Amino acid sequence: MFIPQSRSSVNILLLGDAIRGRFSFTMDIDIFYLTSCYIGSMPRPPRLLLSRSYYHIMTRGNNKNFVFKKDDDYRYYLDLMSKYKNELPFDLFHYCLMPSHVHMLMKTQKAHSFSLFMKKINLAYFHYYKRKYRWVGHFWQDRFKSQPVGKDEYFIQCGKYIELNPVRNGLVVNPEEYRYSSYRFYVLGDKNILLTEDIFYEGLGKNQKDRQESYEKLIVGDLVVSSYLRRVWGSIHQRDNETRKIQHHFG
Repeated sequence: MFIPQSRSSVNILLLGDAIRGRFSFTMDIDIFYLTSCYIGSMPRPPRLLLSRSYYHIMTRGNNKNFVFKKDDDYRYYLDLMSKYKNELPFDLFHYCLMPSHVHMLMKTQKAHSFSLFMKKINLAYFHYYKRKYRWVGHFWQDRFKSQPVGKDEYFIQCGKYIELNPVRNGLVVNPEEYRYSSYRFYVLGDKNILLTEDIFYEGLGKNQKDRQESYEKLIVGDLVVSSYLRRVWGSIHQRDNETRKIQHHFG
């Protein structure tokens, strides 16, 4: 049986029913290093999730199945986000709930707390969906994905790129028509208790109206689009910074 070891100092070692092949992980106050260990199979690559760091998070329905079918489903998931985010806080800057998947642009406070948040919300929503639609079988596709994001002027463009998913996928013509993303918070001033204002939003204008208009006109550059599928999302400089940070902690 494979037991993962972090190359950083580890204060706590937790083994979660490893004898039944569920999972094992190491944890400390700064780093969460997780590797599933299924008996009789190769372990999956570790998730590199650091505390006080910025990530694009995505979780998807198995085989790209829809996880949201009706408005009530989206609202229930958002209610769960609010509930578990209060228990396990982190900073959420942008999000978009699509029919088959969820996007978040966020900053961890404690890495292990965010991983627990994802575990709780996905499990709770799975039970809701199973009861409502009599679902049978695997619901979420593998683990959630965590992509480091550079903290520079492109960061806010990454957030808007996430919010434009409904337009790119033909669900709406204008992004403000879509109610299950953070776009309306930045352009229309809708209240949203889930959100922390983007770290670069204030610099878009002298007052709220100017910032809303600037955000609406904000162009998502080619760099953001082209680096979306890379290991680190952002400029070359920020990708290098994030890569060095990962190598420092994990080797």
